[in-house]
Amino acid sequence: MRKTYTGKFKAAVVLEILKEEKTISEIASQYEVHPNQLTKWRKEAINGLANVLEDGRRKSDKEKEALEKKNQELYAEIGKLTTQLNWLKKKSGIKLEQE
Repeated sequence: MRKTYTGKFKAAVVLEILKEEKTISEIASQYEVHPNQLTKWRKEAINGLANVLEDGRRKSDKEKEALEKKNQELYAEIGKLTTQLNWLKKKSGIKLEQE
């Protein structure tokens, strides 16, 4: 049966590896994890570090632009539907109360 490790556990082990106070073999025997697995976790952590440290403002600006564009599309749709509804009311001759 495979062992599964939490992200918290992996992060703690990788931090210990990055401190370089012990060898990977020592850390592997301490945590009972294969050294190849530790090497893989370290490589993933280093490769993923750029994404973690990416400028959050840039990401939020893109999200903000996407939301504004969606809002504009929705308001345009509301305007179109309102116009159609008013035209249908006028053509049907039915007077409905406005709320």
